Amino acid sequence: MYVTDMRRYLEAGDADGARRLWALVYPGLPQPKDDKEALVALHMARTMANSIALKLRAYSHRWLLDHNLPSQLPDDLKPAAERIYPKVVTAVGISVNAASELLQPAMAEIQKAMEDAVLEAYGDGKEGDVPHIRQRMKEARERAVKALNLKVT
Repeated sequence: MYVTDMRRYLEAGDADGARRLWALVYPGLPQPKDDKEALVALHMARTMANSIALKLRAYSHRWLLDHNLPSQLPDDLKPAAERIYPKVVTAVGISVNAASELLQPAMAEIQKAMEDAVLEAYGDGKEGDVPHIRQRMKEARERAVKALNLKVT
């Protein structure tokens, strides 16, 4: 009975239900300290459970890796899991150009200011927030142009 309930909680991603059942069945064993620890334990258990569908195991595998935690998914299932939930990588392209070689040092300063704005946005956890990053880059560009006393059209 408890095995069926635990499998149901794992399949549903119900960390709270799994935590309560664990406390009921195994009160003498270590218990998750908080919701985050319970969620980590749920995803870890999902990756190890042969009775859980590959799609759910693959999701938990990706979730653990995205949170810089080790996955317990068997090596032979990892390629399939990576195809189901591939790692998403974001990138930002910055190009600042001028026709005159005399302006190249100024263009390098503007580009550096825009790069710094992107890195700052990433540091603030705004990696996937394209409008926010675009706005920060634009503001950094405007400040750098103003500081260099350039007129840009």
